[in-house]
Order: sequence, then C-alpha cells, then structure tokens
Amino acid sequence: MKLKNMTEETSAKIRDLSVTSLFAAIILLMAFTPVGFINLVFINATIIHVPVAIGSVILGPRKGAVLGAIFGFTSLIINSMHPKLLSFAFSPVVTVPGTQWGSLWALVICFVPRILVGVVPWYVDKFLSSLRKGDKKWRVVSLLFAGIAGSITNTILVMHLIYFLFQDAYATVGNVGTGAVYGLVLSVIIANGIPEAAVAGVLTPAICKAIERFRRR
Repeated sequence: MKLKNMTEETSAKIRDLSVTSLFAAIILLMAFTPVGFINLVFINATIIHVPVAIGSVILGPRKGAVLGAIFGFTSLIINSMHPKLLSFAFSPVVTVPGTQWGSLWALVICFVPRILVGVVPWYVDKFLSSLRKGDKKWRVVSLLFAGIAGSITNTILVMHLIYFLFQDAYATVGNVGTGAVYGLVLSVIIANGIPEAAVAGVLTPAICKAIERFRRR
C-alpha cells in the first residue's frame, strides 16, 4: 500500500512538473514572438498574463508565482533589448528620462506585479468556488473572474507603481505636466487593461476546464 501511494505521489509530482515546464515554455515562446508582447509606441501590451493565470489556477500559487517570475524576466529582457518610451520602468539598464542612469526600482515593477499574477487567480478561484461547491456552471464563472483578476492585478499594479516611482519621468515622455500624469495612467489602464482582462476572462475558463478534464483521465 505504501509503495503504491509513493508511486502515485511520484507520478503526480512528475505530471505537475511537466505541466509547469509546459506553461514556462509557452510563456517563453509567446514572449519572444509577436504574440506575447504587442508593440505599441508608448508601451508593450501583453497577453502573457493569461498562461500565468491559468497556471496559477491549475498548479497552485507557488508554481504560479514561478511562472509569474518567468513572465517578469521576459519583460526585463524585451525592454532591455528593444526599449520603448516607458522601458525605463521595466529595465534598470534603460536610462530614466531626466537622469543619466537607470533605476533598480524597475525590477520591482518588472517582477512584483507579474509574480502576483501567478498568485491572485488561485485565491480568487478557490474563494468563488467555495461559494457553490459542485456547481459546474458556477465553476466557469469562478474561472472567468480568476482570469480577469490576474489581468487586472498586472495592469493596475504596473501602472500605479510607474505613477508612484517614476511620475516625473512619465511626465517627460508623455510631454505633460506632473498633474496630468495620473490621467495618462488611467488612459493606459482603460485602453490596455480592459481588452487584456476580456481576453483572460474568455480563455482562462475554456483552457482550465480542458486541462482539468485531461488530468482526470
């Protein structure tokens, strides 16, 4: 009996490791092709939060955090190699406007929100699922909100950290006064955040349900 339990536990760990590796590969593939980071002049829009959110729901917050860190790493590399106007907020090697050097605060923006994208969806899904256990239709709603929560976590934290840490530099690249910076932040949240959240809300339940069915076989 013990040997059987150990074998089943080992098999489960191998499956989880395989799924984690698959999600990591998807994130890297998306990041380094035009699919992951959509090239806008001012900032890179992204849908890489989607596999991170899905990985969070399927694998749990610890592995989700690892996937989020990989997301942050790809953002660091892309913004370092192909800088946009706001890349100084994502890479310490890009000079902050108005100074002669980059800022290590960029690492906070690059990694912290993305790691949380791999954590928040799991807790949202668990909380909402607990409200109506066993209800399959409600489960879809739970996954939908989990995906949206992951996307919103990324957008709101990234843009607000930029606002609080790089307000003057943001005003410089936006060619506005510092009093108008928050308006720019809100415009990016609306313009990028809403479509990104919609994509996450549609894909997360569809893909999670498919993966859950496969894992039960």
